[in-house]
Amino acid sequence: MEHVFLNVLNIVLPVLICAGVGYGLAVARAPFDNKVIGGIVSKVGYPTLIISHLSATKIQIATFLDMMAAAALAIAAFGVLGFLALRLLRWPVRAFLTPLMHGNVGNIGLPVTLLALGDAGMAYTMAFVVVVLVSIFTVGMWIPAGEFSARKLATSPIIYAVAIALTLMATGSALPQPIAKSFDILGGLSIPLMLLTLGHTLATLRTGSLGRAVVLTGLHLVLAVGIATTLVWLFGFTGVERGALILCCLMPSSVATYLFIDQHVPEYGPEVAGYIMVSTLTTILVLPLALAYWI
Repeated sequence: MEHVFLNVLNIVLPVLICAGVGYGLAVARAPFDNKVIGGIVSKVGYPTLIISHLSATKIQIATFLDMMAAAALAIAAFGVLGFLALRLLRWPVRAFLTPLMHGNVGNIGLPVTLLALGDAGMAYTMAFVVVVLVSIFTVGMWIPAGEFSARKLATSPIIYAVAIALTLMATGSALPQPIAKSFDILGGLSIPLMLLTLGHTLATLRTGSLGRAVVLTGLHLVLAVGIATTLVWLFGFTGVERGALILCCLMPSSVATYLFIDQHVPEYGPEVAGYIMVSTLTTILVLPLALAYWI
């Protein structure tokens, strides 16, 4: 148990340290434009990350699609149940539903499943990552904005990146080496920039705003256990697939969701940032327990 805890801590701590650097930049009043950085990540960073990682993934396309279907159902379930809970609490849906629906399966889920389940586990998690990213940059934008935009969906680079990546996987093709290396570099921008943005926002956290963060974290964990259990039964997942799905459902709130909250409902930005940080800190305790007693 202690060994598992230390391994998970070694994965989560770098995330917190990077966010801490962003916090330090805010304290030092260094120039930092959240909207510019958000545009770079959504239009360049994540699309190239998806293509570079998935084009190198060795897994059967049918199995990959099964996990994508499970991920879509998981997000939908978090959305419906989260909506009902937020209405019951009388908390703003536009501000809190998007971060409640989308877990940080990219920069935490991928390394955790690689550690716990090996290369196959990380490949299944990548299927979850694809669905989460597509959802974040479509539904995740629409909810805070309070409107559906077919134009934004049609022009979203994420959609086309997923289509290219799945085509490469299905055909067994590979990108030309210069392009592949370029995409590796550009995709590598995403995670550090998002973590810096998170930390920068935490510097503006209002006193008392962690109350909702704690409640939302507890709500997410309860929903995650129920949703993961149901989907494992529904799809008949066993072994690595089962473990990957459970871990993905348990992931803390995604850093990427914060940018849309900051753009459309900025008055709740600090509270959403607090929820993201509290849920990430809680992961340090939750994941070792899940790995030891559930997976």
